[in-house]
Amino acid sequence: MGVVNIKGRDDIDMQEFLDEVKLRVDQINNLPQAAFEPQVQRWEQRNAFMGIAIHGDVDPRTLKRLADNVRDDIANIPGGELAQLQGVISEQVNIEVSEDALRRYGLSFSDVANAIRRSSLNSSGGRIESSTGDVSITARQLADTADQFGNIIIRQTTEDGTIRVDDVAQIDDGFVTDKFSAQFNGDPTAFVMIRSPDTMHIVDYTDNFKKYIEQANDPSNGILPQAVKIDILWDDSEAFKARMDLITESAMMGAVLVMLVLVLFLRPTVALWVTIGIMTAFAGGILLLPYFGVSWNILSTFAVLLVIGVIVDDAIIVGENIHREIESGRREGLDAAIVGTQLVLKPVIFGVLTTIIAFLPWAFITGPTRMFTQQITFVVVAALIFSIIECMLILPSHLAHMKQQKFDGPSGRFLKIQRRIADSLLWFANNIYKPVLELAIRFRYATVVFFFCLFFLATQVSGKGIVPFKFMPEIEADLIQVDIDMPDGTPYSRLIQIRDQLQAGIKKTKEVTDAKYPDIEGGLVTDASVVAADGRVQAWVGLLPPEERPQGVRSKDISEQMRNYVGEIQDAEEISFDFTFNDEQSGVRFALNHNDLDRLREAAAAVKAQLATYSNTYDIGDNLSSAAEEIRISLKPGAETLGITLADVSDQLRQAYYGEEVQRLPRDGEDVRVMVRLPESAREDLDSIDTLRIRTSDGREIPITQVAEFNYAPGINRIVRRNRTRSVSVYSEVMGEGGRGQIMSAMEEEFWPDFARQFPDVQRGEAGGFEEEQKFFSEIGRLILIAIGTMYILLAVAFRSYAQPLLLMMALPFAYAGAVFGLWAFNTPMAMFSFFGIAAAAGVVINDNLVLIDYVNRRRDEGAGAVQALVDGGVSRFRPILLTSVTTFVGILPLIAEKSVQAQFLKPMVVSLGSAVAFALFVSLLMVPTLYAVGVEIGRVFRWTWGGKPFRQIGETYSGQVTIDEDELIGTSRDSTLGHAAPAE
Repeated sequence: MGVVNIKGRDDIDMQEFLDEVKLRVDQINNLPQAAFEPQVQRWEQRNAFMGIAIHGDVDPRTLKRLADNVRDDIANIPGGELAQLQGVISEQVNIEVSEDALRRYGLSFSDVANAIRRSSLNSSGGRIESSTGDVSITARQLADTADQFGNIIIRQTTEDGTIRVDDVAQIDDGFVTDKFSAQFNGDPTAFVMIRSPDTMHIVDYTDNFKKYIEQANDPSNGILPQAVKIDILWDDSEAFKARMDLITESAMMGAVLVMLVLVLFLRPTVALWVTIGIMTAFAGGILLLPYFGVSWNILSTFAVLLVIGVIVDDAIIVGENIHREIESGRREGLDAAIVGTQLVLKPVIFGVLTTIIAFLPWAFITGPTRMFTQQITFVVVAALIFSIIECMLILPSHLAHMKQQKFDGPSGRFLKIQRRIADSLLWFANNIYKPVLELAIRFRYATVVFFFCLFFLATQVSGKGIVPFKFMPEIEADLIQVDIDMPDGTPYSRLIQIRDQLQAGIKKTKEVTDAKYPDIEGGLVTDASVVAADGRVQAWVGLLPPEERPQGVRSKDISEQMRNYVGEIQDAEEISFDFTFNDEQSGVRFALNHNDLDRLREAAAAVKAQLATYSNTYDIGDNLSSAAEEIRISLKPGAETLGITLADVSDQLRQAYYGEEVQRLPRDGEDVRVMVRLPESAREDLDSIDTLRIRTSDGREIPITQVAEFNYAPGINRIVRRNRTRSVSVYSEVMGEGGRGQIMSAMEEEFWPDFARQFPDVQRGEAGGFEEEQKFFSEIGRLILIAIGTMYILLAVAFRSYAQPLLLMMALPFAYAGAVFGLWAFNTPMAMFSFFGIAAAAGVVINDNLVLIDYVNRRRDEGAGAVQALVDGGVSRFRPILLTSVTTFVGILPLIAEKSVQAQFLKPMVVSLGSAVAFALFVSLLMVPTLYAVGVEIGRVFRWTWGGKPFRQIGETYSGQVTIDEDELIGTSRDSTLGHAAPAE
């Protein structure tokens, strides 16, 4: 069989592309005559979200028929339309004719096949249009049982009498082969895998399936006999419900924590409306999702957690500014709401726009990953669009009714306590933060160098693999899937040996874990299904759900333990023990390309030898099929004079060993082949070929050894090409966290340069998951650069400056640094989702930087000096900047603290977001002001050097006091130590 995978560009019309490929394939006219019609179909990845085993002590035909009925029943239940039957073999009628019988009766395989075709048929003879009506003429004599086939007459003469099929053949109405084994806990088994339809409602679907299974397992319903039961192999809805419950509970707890922080450090009325505003923004964003083609799912909920920080940020900034206007007494009511909103209009709008731009690249990547990233991106964009409407229009209208705070009445005591807590934050800003900021500005170059050293340290920690990278987070499953691929031509007896070896390893694992954890009812290993067929051994080993295991018992550890107990399988081509939901590849895989097969073998051997030098690699191999022997036929000289051609010999050998397909019988919705061929004992005996005779057209029988020669030679069982060049994949499994990255780096430095010198003509590259990762990061890197350029242009227009956008965008690299430090501290690997967390954190921090720099620019326009404006801005904006970071962090704190396995797929994102926001808080409060001061000083140096203007030391006229109105710091007592306005520098 040959398979060609064609990958088109992402901008093509798939139906037109498919039609064009079909047209080109149909134009091929030099395929072998015996080849089946080429099939062209679109590749679709549909994962099975539920698997069930139908098992019991019944014969194979009964089991298959029952499994067919179960599959049909499930297909009629919503969500089960794509249910597929696996672990069974097709039925087949085998008419086995020995060479002795053919010689005894003077027959050939063609005689037997043609006799069956002539007698076993349903045929129409037309229609008689009589005066009394039309009458159809038909022959309905299609044989369907062994007795019916046996009664078919092959030849009938006066000399030989009547020769029937059962006179010359053994008829087996059975299966294609008996070399097949499928078991579930030792019982014969068939499997039904339910693949996801276009529209998923996974919980409803699986609930309906479970109801059906419960009915089927009750013999009184007549679906299954007493001896047959259905068990669930896996059910993805359990993980889905657990994750949704986890996200929902954590989000609710985070919302409570956010509101508590806001109530403590803002006026309770403002905190209430800000919290309601956050929910309103999310509700409005959800309403927009259908217009983006996004459904509500785990990824959508996941995206809500990402963007909560930016929405909280906007609402806090607007609410706090309106609060400031009202408490200062300068304005009240509607005027306070309008002016308070207008003062922060620019930083809020541009903060949201830059965040949207930061997420947009993920919507434009190509390939299958886009299906995931678009879901997140569009939810973020929808929520941010509505958050602008909410915080610019809805929130101000609510706060327009707010009056100056009073402390009388029943709630007066609480309000006084709350005011003291809020004032403590302002006291901290003036008495703790201000001196630290002044010190940082005084030693500005040391401060900048210190922060950049931290960024450099983060890049080293990430680059050296101290924080390992996994493209997708490793999500533990309650199922271990085992695949053992053997070379083509491996005898069935060897497959049975490997099956027994695998079952022994599974049994040993269960015994050891049961002894170690005797209190667990049923044990850590709950069940096992094993299939051996077609050169492959597969197993599905059920485990206790991760949440019900003792602390620290991971599926990965059980899988590695099981792999050790199974032992070595030297002749296996590839072995995999997968223990994750997302099929994340933990090993390494390299592709080598060259047209010379021998050269490829040498190169592959060199790579395997290098992989074997690493202590954490195992199951090293390649996909070069071993050269199995084949028998090559050639005609002896003079054979043509007997009227025999090589085609005659080849065709009759095919009839004998593969068989001749006589017809197909319709049975229970399937086509059952009827094959005429030699008995199984002869087909498995190499010596039987010497006893065959070649039949000529004039009825002669000539021993095949007189007209043909047979030579043994190495055969090629598989040819793999990539881009029309022969290719081989070399692979290895890797133990431990981050091992793949370390091996890739080590080989890049130590091995590949020597390999290039030894094999300069062999092209190499990564294959499998790592190849997709390389393509993904190459593409997303270009898109992010475009996004950064767009952000810069947008901010440059807004601030009318070429330098200040760079200052504002310092959030991007330092958000990354903070994420790396957080992942390092929490011992969490970096994943693709980490970059979403970094983008969300960057949005929060850019927003904070915008608020700070916008205020500093306004103070400079009023005549304040650089240092004075920086200190005023830092102290004045300390509370909103701190609150936005704190609320973002506490909003996801429940997820960061969550220890359950279901939280692990979110950990890379939430840890990155939380730690990036926490780290970038110091960047906004300390590094951004100092970098601003450095920029001012460099500008003065250039003006002094090139413009001849007098040079003034930065901060020489700084008064040492905050020079803003007392009312700017809401709630600060009137006798505070705030100074009065200082002259501009």
